[in-house]
Amino acid sequence: MQIVSFLLRNPNPNPKISSILKFLHPIPLSIIRPYSPKPSFPSPPIFPSFRAGFRPFSSTAKTPERKVSGPNLSAGAATSCSGMSALSGEEGVARRFWIKFQKESVFAKYSPFVVCLASGNLELETFRHYIAQDVHFLKAFAQAYEMAEECADDDDAKAAIYDLRKAVLEELRLHDSIVEEWGVDVAKESTPNFATVKYTDFLLATATGKVEGGKGPGKIATPFEKTKIAAYTIGAMTPCMRLYAFLGKELQALLDSVQSSHPYKKWIDTYSSESFEASTLQVEDLLDKLSISLTGEELEVIERLYHQAMKLEIVFFSTQPIVQQTVLPLSRVHDVAGQRLIIFSDFDLTCTVVDSSAILAEIAILTAPKSDQNGPENLNARRSSADLRNSWDALSRLYTEEYEQCIESIMPAEEGKTFNYEGLCKALEQLSSFEKQANSRVSESGVLKGLNLEDIKRAGERLILQDGCTGFFQKIVKEKDRPNGDVHILSYCWCGDLIRSAFSSGGLNVLNVHSNEFIYEDSVSTGEIVKKVESPMDKVQAFKDTLKSYSDTDHYLSVYIGDSVGDLLCLLEADVGIVVGSSSTLRRVGSQFGVSFVPLFSGLVKKQREFIEGNSSEWKGLTGILYTVSSWAEIHAFILGP
Repeated sequence: MQIVSFLLRNPNPNPKISSILKFLHPIPLSIIRPYSPKPSFPSPPIFPSFRAGFRPFSSTAKTPERKVSGPNLSAGAATSCSGMSALSGEEGVARRFWIKFQKESVFAKYSPFVVCLASGNLELETFRHYIAQDVHFLKAFAQAYEMAEECADDDDAKAAIYDLRKAVLEELRLHDSIVEEWGVDVAKESTPNFATVKYTDFLLATATGKVEGGKGPGKIATPFEKTKIAAYTIGAMTPCMRLYAFLGKELQALLDSVQSSHPYKKWIDTYSSESFEASTLQVEDLLDKLSISLTGEELEVIERLYHQAMKLEIVFFSTQPIVQQTVLPLSRVHDVAGQRLIIFSDFDLTCTVVDSSAILAEIAILTAPKSDQNGPENLNARRSSADLRNSWDALSRLYTEEYEQCIESIMPAEEGKTFNYEGLCKALEQLSSFEKQANSRVSESGVLKGLNLEDIKRAGERLILQDGCTGFFQKIVKEKDRPNGDVHILSYCWCGDLIRSAFSSGGLNVLNVHSNEFIYEDSVSTGEIVKKVESPMDKVQAFKDTLKSYSDTDHYLSVYIGDSVGDLLCLLEADVGIVVGSSSTLRRVGSQFGVSFVPLFSGLVKKQREFIEGNSSEWKGLTGILYTVSSWAEIHAFILGP
């Protein structure tokens, strides 16, 4: 993943604020753990956890495991994307590149072609076209392997490349059997389409030494130069192998014993097989060995080639001609149906890697005077930083203890067998009362008094958002072909200005923000909060009111994205409810009231399969089904496509 740069817009910021901003310095998002927290309650004091949200996590680091709703007194911390661990120095370049660009594989997986293929109802003509195009790919692979073998100066490397080329020729023979079995007219499909041409031209140009449009090297003078070309070539081929192995395993996991008649089972079996995985590991190992002697600059070239190959593969899958109705991307489906797409999202730990309440409290504490700077003659002076920290720690401990007790008190004795929305509403009414009492304690404490609006905005501009979150919203609101819809942020955050400034740095000033707000006097907070969205009941009411604001004649499809118990009612009311992360508190509460949590990809495959059975694939709320994802890339791919 990319490293995000947070630059100070004010060259001379408040020096006390600088002590906060140092925790918002550029962090490699490949080692931040944005999702999949293992729920547990954070231990006070709160601020060490807040600081941890801004430092790189090792693969063994213990992370806070749930998001506390309401005043959100627990400090959020970065948690990990499913399947992505912190990189160790022992990993080879092939593994590092795959982890870095793994989000690209999500766009291939969520392409209409792959979803239809997984469901078993991909149109035969589309599959025939794909097989014929794939033959062009494989022939280019065989040719590139042959050229790489000539460049390799090591006998072991030559032997490995030779074996890989044999495997490709074997795969071509498999395609011959599929061609015969499915009646593919190779003569009719003899011309490669533009996506196929782009990849094969890129691959063969790399194999001849033409990298990124440069001229070929002419006569290669030294064995090292030849080895470098071999490494570049393998770097451009490796992601294709790993992507197919990944897709094969993902699709194989969806097949069950009753699907032995799946029309494309042979394809799935091939790419999920141990032999194909072995070939993939072999080419990755070869890339690692060929890269050992390369310079840092040359490794950067291979990384660019790897990424380019991944992107070209996505284009290949996404441009396969699909003539049948599909369930994604959602923005195009709803456009065809003449619907307006209305997207709602929570903010804290759904969009961010840290909890906003901890940021606001830290600003208050670090901008407060030291205890020896407040004289008794100044009765209106702010409380000291030590006094504020003690108050905040006490509030945090009390909130955490009472929240846990409240959650336990609202849980039914037995897990619900059927979806019980009414029972869930009654339970969350009790939680709502607790949340409002906790917020009142915060206001009465005066902890949030004296915050400068500019300091809040400056911190918001440097707030680290989940990888892919900003890009998703930008594509909705800024692109020319954006979907017909709006984005609303629904949050318990005490300060809407923090949310607006967090998105403004990404040019997202048009987002509709529904949250609580600070009261200011001369741009300084009074400590009072205009309480608009304090609880699960407030949130769902704001959700319903927003939908009512659209014309009765408007046809719309609503999507809600959230991660905590406070989001449950909105998630269930929306036509599509998407849960990011794996909060066990959310799942435990939901499950007790009969809510089902379904991985989004398998849910889409099931919906696509319903076309075979003649059932409606219409999305609608209050079904008791929520869809789970591990990254914003999945949300982006499902709603907008690549």
